[in-house]
Amino acid sequence: MNNNPKNPSCETCRMRHKGIFANLEKDRLSDISMQKSCNLYRKGDMIFHEGNYPLGLFAIYSGKVKVFKTSESGKDHILRLAGAGEALGYRSLVSGEKYEVSAAVLEDTRVCFVPKSLFMNTLQESSNLSNRVMEFLTHDLKLAESKIADLAQKTVKERVAETILMLKQFYGMEKDDKTINVSLSREDLANLVGTATETLIRSLSEFKKKEIIDLKGKKIIILNDKLLEKIANIYD
Repeated sequence: MNNNPKNPSCETCRMRHKGIFANLEKDRLSDISMQKSCNLYRKGDMIFHEGNYPLGLFAIYSGKVKVFKTSESGKDHILRLAGAGEALGYRSLVSGEKYEVSAAVLEDTRVCFVPKSLFMNTLQESSNLSNRVMEFLTHDLKLAESKIADLAQKTVKERVAETILMLKQFYGMEKDDKTINVSLSREDLANLVGTATETLIRSLSEFKKKEIIDLKGKKIIILNDKLLEKIANIYD
């Protein structure tokens, strides 16, 4: 992690509309903007570790982050991917508990940091921020319930197809409008799907053989959206 001399203003942040401070009052937003810091994390850097107590709120200004939990056997299970505008670590911050997950960057990423005392004081004083945090917590619970249901009810192939489509929606496409704009290792992708790396590779190879996708290093190229949607049972 490196300190970045350019500290973006919260008031003019292009991602604020989707972030945790979207509805924050102007004077309180100005306080956040003046007292926060913004740091550059290099690919592979950890933002925070499972088991540590939070010292503040992290908000992604640019870049991509994986949020994951490590099992007793040492295997990482990716719970979600996060991008620009998203906040990290607020659940543990609000509850006063240790982090239950870890966060690491997938590419060079700029992350803003709001000290704990500043965030908690603002949370107590601003009903707008309190309501926004409640919205975020409810959304997180909905996503967690959906992921549990998918793991219980969907086959690996269905989950692989669904994950590829999720990556497309979340990260968008490159200029060719076919290549998903994110690079993930096979292990990370398997952790995101919730399966063994070998099983994931077999599914990807089958999709490639059927000309549903193509693979270029860590990049996934979508050749047939409709067939992916059918396999994922998105419209069932």
